[in-house]
Amino acid sequence: MIDIEKAIATTVKTGKVQFGANKAVENAKMGRAKLIILASNCPRNVVEDIMNYSRFSNVQVVIYKGTSIDLGGVCGKPFMVSALSVREPGDSDILKLSEEAKKETVEETNA
Repeated sequence: MIDIEKAIATTVKTGKVQFGANKAVENAKMGRAKLIILASNCPRNVVEDIMNYSRFSNVQVVIYKGTSIDLGGVCGKPFMVSALSVREPGDSDILKLSEEAKKETVEETNA
């Protein structure tokens, strides 16, 4: 298991990311992001849109266990972040999150 907070912080510092639900929906539609991270309290309609679009564009989506305030803090921002689109991971190993999420989904399906 990787430390998700550390991976997010490193990605924000060294990679290319975009903040916000609108950008996440746009990136999911166009397949521009490699990974989208959603806060646990992200609005349901936004989550549904991102999930639907990401299925077609093969963009992985991970639900962060903290709230948008927590996610903003991890990103080092003084505002809430409900969605984070990772376009380039930089020096982090954040893309392993999507691999772990896939494994968990497969394990839950097989259980």
